[in-house]
This record gives sequence, C-alpha cells and structure tokens, in this order.
Amino acid sequence: MSKVHKLKNGTRVHIVPLEGTQAATLLVLFKVGSRNEPLKVWGGSHFIEHLMFKGTKKRPETIDISKELDRYGAEYNAYTGKDLTGYWVKIATEQIPVAVDLLHDMLFSSKFEAAEMTREKKVIIEEIKMYEENPIMHLEDMLEEAIFDKHILGRNIAGTSKSMINMKRNDVLAYRDAHYVPENMVVVVAGNVPQGIMGTLEKTFGSVKARPMVSESVQFIVAGEWDKPRVRIQNKKLEQIQVALGFPTFGRDHKDAEALKLLASVLGGTMSSRLFIEVREKRGLCYNVRSSADFYEDTGVFMVRAGLDATRLTMAMKVIVNELKKIAKHGITPAELKMAKDNVKGGTTLRLEDSSNLAEFFARQELFNAKVETPEQRLEKFNRVNLSDVKRVAMEIINFRRLSIAAIGPYKTEADLLKHFPKL
Repeated sequence: MSKVHKLKNGTRVHIVPLEGTQAATLLVLFKVGSRNEPLKVWGGSHFIEHLMFKGTKKRPETIDISKELDRYGAEYNAYTGKDLTGYWVKIATEQIPVAVDLLHDMLFSSKFEAAEMTREKKVIIEEIKMYEENPIMHLEDMLEEAIFDKHILGRNIAGTSKSMINMKRNDVLAYRDAHYVPENMVVVVAGNVPQGIMGTLEKTFGSVKARPMVSESVQFIVAGEWDKPRVRIQNKKLEQIQVALGFPTFGRDHKDAEALKLLASVLGGTMSSRLFIEVREKRGLCYNVRSSADFYEDTGVFMVRAGLDATRLTMAMKVIVNELKKIAKHGITPAELKMAKDNVKGGTTLRLEDSSNLAEFFARQELFNAKVETPEQRLEKFNRVNLSDVKRVAMEIINFRRLSIAAIGPYKTEADLLKHFPKL
C-alpha cells in the first residue's frame, strides 16, 4: 500500500494511495517532543508548533497562512506530544502542491519574531490554565507525572507558566534547529495522490540542508517496585470527581503491544466491556469508565479512569480493583478475545478510510518502529495473540506494587484519597 522513498537530503517519504476520495492529506512528522527538552526550553516543542503559524518571509502574517488554506476549504492543524510533533493539511487533490509549498515554508522559513514570541507566550499560558482547570483533560497529565516520577516523561507537554515566561528566544531557535532536520522527519502524502508529487516534494522538503542530530531523549526504565501507590491530587470542589489508576508498560514496538491493547479492550475499551458492565450498568456507580493502553518508544501507560460522584468512590474503587485483580489472575475468555480482535479489526478499517489517519499510521511507524507494516500485517499480529499471551501480559502489567493514582476532587492528602481504596 505504501511506497517508500528518500529525498536527496535523506528525508523519508511515504506515498499512500487511497481509492474513493478526491482529497489527500499531507503530514509532516518530527521525532521531537517534550521528552527531548532541557529545562531551559521546557514547553519549547509545543511553543515552536504554535510559532510555525505566525508568519514567514513569504507569508508575513498569520492570516496569510490561514487565508491560503481557507480559500480551498482545507482542514489543517498541528499537535505536540511527548515524543513527536506533527503538522498536517487535508485538501482537495489538485491543491496538494499548495499544501506542500505552505508547510515547507512554515517549517523552514518561519520568522519567530521576538514580539510575536512574547505575545504567543501569553496565549500558551492561558492554554496551560485551561487544561489545569479542566479535570477531564488534566487527569491524564497528573497520572503520567506520578507514573514517570522524576523522569522527563512526567513533565507537562506545554510546560508551566514560569518556564514559558523564562524561555529565551535564542534557546528556542537552537532547539528548533537541532531537531527540525531531515534525519528527524518523515513526510507522508495519503489519499488521492497527484502525479508528480515526488518532484514537488524534492523541490521543497528535499532542499532542506541535511544536518546531524545533536541530542537524544533519556530512556525510561521502571525502577523496581514501590511500597505504596504514587499519588497525585488536585484538591477541587467538583460535582463529578475524576480518578485514574495506572501502571507503567513496555514501549510501542514491543512484541506484546497487541496483547495489551486487546486486554484494555476487554477490560474497559467498549460499552460491553467488563468495567462498563460491572461499574456502570450493574451498579450505576459512574457515567464513564474506561481502560486504555498508550505507548511511547520505550514505555507506556495502562490506565483505568472514571468520573463519578465522590460518595460512590469507595464502592467504585472496590469494583474496579476487583476487576483488575480478576483479569490479572484468570485472564480473559475465548469469546472475549474473539470480540476484542473483531473490534480492533473493525475500528482499524473505519479509521483508515480517512486519509489523515492513514498518513498517521505510516508516519508513526516510520519514526518509531523497527519495521513499517501494512494494516493487514498489523492486524495479523493482533490475530496471532492467544489467551495465554493476554493472561501473561495482564499478570506482568497489573502489578499493584507499580500502581499510580491521580484524582481531582475534594481530597487534601493522600490519606484522604487512599482510604477509599481496598487493600491492594
């Protein structure tokens, strides 16, 4: 499905045709995020993402960038994670050259004017406040801070108000120039790909000067076990409290990644999952409860989270902990495994009908995996998972001596929160 190329400067390119569409997505993904940042540029990856939309020599103002895409009805955005930064445009196929020229211009000719940087810092500080004051958004940040205790992966992607205020322009530019290099970048065009696209990419992204990478991220290694749960609390009076339990896992390219995804699906990934039935449907203890497995290159997070009334927390935690212990001890049933596999297959099929998701599928593999697989090859890995694989992974990951807990609600101390949990 994907045709792999290299531009003259070493930039990796994936061309992914998709039938039945008159649009295409251009995605440029960099292997850089908050885990790569020294403290003097904490929040710098996210800051740089914002600044790429603030004007270039060719398109001096923000509106010059947005108007050029808006006139064609394009969808476009960017995002920053802990280990990647992406920029994308989804547009009618005949306008893909416009998207290529514009993204190349933004990523390698943005001005980063001092006055604009000062203004944008204020915007990001408000964004940080928005996340901190939104319990649903903020909870996962708190849980990862606990799980990755004292490691750079535990830091907030956007930084803090203090780190933003103190960040120096020269440090930001040096950080950008160190990571925005062909060696650290993958370009994907997915959808109805126009003829001559490789020539267009060579003239733009292929013209970027190749430079060696100058920094690497610090690997996360789980340091044994701990005597009691790691806890993070935000004391806040809420109508609905938010609570999450999490365990560290292996990385995204691990041989058991598919088994863990299937485990998460059975436990709390759907409206027919164990947690949904036991916690919500049978007992009415919450509106929302779910489990998930999310990965970084060298580690990840297996999480269960719920939103509920504070008076129901004790009973809800009793049920959730019991379900975790039960699935770790006994694994899952053949019927559950079959259903989870069918769910993954169906969900993957639906997602990859969209060119933007298709672009992400190949770009992330190119950056992080030892081998780039087709959707069919990936699904076959899920299909090969058996009951003993899931049970073995459940026993390994659901280890209550590696438990972290995050909660947003009327709790002032760890003791105030932990009294609602059964013996672990």
